[in-house]
Amino acid sequence: MTVPFKTCLLIDDNYIDNFITRRVLESSNFAENIVVRQSPMEAIESLKNGSVNPDVIFLDIRMPMMSGFEFLHEFDGLEIAKKGIKIYMLSSSLDPTDLRQSSDNKHITQFIHKPLTVKALEEICQ
Repeated sequence: MTVPFKTCLLIDDNYIDNFITRRVLESSNFAENIVVRQSPMEAIESLKNGSVNPDVIFLDIRMPMMSGFEFLHEFDGLEIAKKGIKIYMLSSSLDPTDLRQSSDNKHITQFIHKPLTVKALEEICQ
């Protein structure tokens, strides 16, 4: 079975959510490499210094110090090749403002409600 993506970056401050999401990604053979960053600032640094070059990013919205939307603002200013990176907002938020902001953001491919499921991954890979 071919793996659809080389590197997946998961950005979420919640350890349990990361554990569950990582297990779903691994069991689905979604990516060769799954990199987890519990802080958006760590993720930005990893992108800046080239230690992580993701094809796909799963990004939480509500995180301390920097929200998912603030991450996207920083991401926009990075001098890295962004073309081809798919960013999925992965959140438990039901706030209509978050959904609207996600759909209005040029970097967001899709908003996915937590928890990530095999069905959602299958839809991404179609």
